[in-house]
Amino acid sequence: MKNHNIINVLFFLIWGSIYSQYSDEYNMYIDKYPDSNIVRLNQEIIITIKLIDGELDIKQEIIKENLYLDERAIYGSKSSLNSSYFFELEDVEAYSLSFEKGKYRELKVENFTEKNDLDQSFYDDTKILNFIYPNLRKGSKSKLYYSHKVKNPRFIRSFYFGDYYPIVNNKATIIVDKGIVIEFKEFNTKNNKIEFTKEIKRKHIIYRWELNDIDEYKYEENSPNYRKILPHIVPIITSYKVKGKTEKLLGEISDLYRWYYSLIKDINTDKPSKEMLNLVNEIIFNKKSDIEKVKAIYYWVQKNIKYIAFEYALGGFKPRESNDVFRKKYGDCKDNSSVLFKMLEIAGLEGHLTWIGTRSIPYTYSEVPTPIVDNHMILSYENNGKTYFLDATGRYMKLGMPTSFIQGKDALISDGDNFEIKKVPVVSAKNNAVVDSTYISIEGSSIVGKSRTIISGYPKINYFRSLENKNSQSKLKEYYNDKFKKGNNKFLIKEFKELNKYSYDDNFIVNYTFEIDNHIKKMGDEIFINLNFNKELSKSKIDKERENSIEFRYKKYYSFYTVLDIPANYEVDYLPENISLSTDLLNCDIT
Repeated sequence: MKNHNIINVLFFLIWGSIYSQYSDEYNMYIDKYPDSNIVRLNQEIIITIKLIDGELDIKQEIIKENLYLDERAIYGSKSSLNSSYFFELEDVEAYSLSFEKGKYRELKVENFTEKNDLDQSFYDDTKILNFIYPNLRKGSKSKLYYSHKVKNPRFIRSFYFGDYYPIVNNKATIIVDKGIVIEFKEFNTKNNKIEFTKEIKRKHIIYRWELNDIDEYKYEENSPNYRKILPHIVPIITSYKVKGKTEKLLGEISDLYRWYYSLIKDINTDKPSKEMLNLVNEIIFNKKSDIEKVKAIYYWVQKNIKYIAFEYALGGFKPRESNDVFRKKYGDCKDNSSVLFKMLEIAGLEGHLTWIGTRSIPYTYSEVPTPIVDNHMILSYENNGKTYFLDATGRYMKLGMPTSFIQGKDALISDGDNFEIKKVPVVSAKNNAVVDSTYISIEGSSIVGKSRTIISGYPKINYFRSLENKNSQSKLKEYYNDKFKKGNNKFLIKEFKELNKYSYDDNFIVNYTFEIDNHIKKMGDEIFINLNFNKELSKSKIDKERENSIEFRYKKYYSFYTVLDIPANYEVDYLPENISLSTDLLNCDIT
């Protein structure tokens, strides 16, 4: 009995020693969030807006404190901050805290490295400040403070009350001088009990929001953009007073448009170059109608002006001169729209520069009339009461079909001092079709067959982009084996022929022959075969544990028609029942 007590005491001492490697704080949160690898202990944003010598002075301060719950802490060591022309990084302090001998030991980050943010298709004025938190491990914490000088009052950032990890304390504060009018737009906040207070002092007004103990939002594939899920608030400075006079800034669509138009009204004042004039006349030669001319010019720009985004200061909002874009043969969305505008003008046609937000941005212009509502520019063209939305950054875009990422979005169309809001249509499913007709017969234990697959709309564009780097027959056959796979993994294309490849207007067609081994079962004098060769419908099955909506890039239509040549001396003994199902989102028939 005595020895038994000693063993119990030793076990308790060892267990207690192991447990004390981590702080009480860590032990509390690992119990509370066992499936999380990080907890944001504190998240705070403080925005101070002052009037100094008649100008708005805006400072944005951010405070973050993280606790790391498992060995993945090391992946949080590398960190970075962004700055740009409009958001000038000022003060930065960063620390890691390691729990040692019953208390946290603070290590300050000393080394920061700045570089430009460049990749092969996007160049902007963003600078990245890289740094490493030293000695981060399970049970460690990190602390970060930094501030930005906001150089344009139209660009105050939204603040969020949730993320894909738990947040313990989340606070936002806006301090504004009296005379500055500010309003707030709330999104996804209905089911969150955010505490809001407004405090009026002698010289300024303080707005505060606080929400604590926020569970993590579940990240799931093909979910809508985080702006559509996470609760957040968009602050907007609508006006401010200087010497008794009210200066209007934002608040109405007309305010935003007035600023946008000031950036474009003086572009393309130079005469078009001789080369551009000659080319346009060559392109539209023998074109009998205006719409044929538009199509010819639009397709030329798509094919010949390479999309490379350049976002530097106001260059992110102001198109470059069409002569320069035409000469260089590359540009961003605004530049492509600029050269398209000028080429249509040479042809005697009128296009309209148009701002639009991609579908990753959930706001309309009436909801949030600020620059965060859009991130793209296209050209609009009117013909016989129909608006054509021309996005020259896309390749293989058929005239009359918008790029998939602007479907259903509001378009802000410029017309001199005036503007118009129009909604881009959503392309119907049957215009985005994959139609497959297959004829098969049984040879021994294999199936042999031939197919004709007709592809249109957005699926066709996706095929074309994928095919651009398939520069050999073997790569093409491998690609089509994957895309057209039928029955099982033994599916093998023998020969294929492509029709209308890279055509803007015509459907893409692939004719091919194939063989499938081991897809039939023979039992005595019976043959069993599953003619449901294609598995597209099975991809629509939804995980029962899923929390978020599923967002598709576009509506789709599939039709699979399969004919089996019954072998000699056989007859059909059994056919499965027909299936028909329909919801607001999907229709399916199997016959």
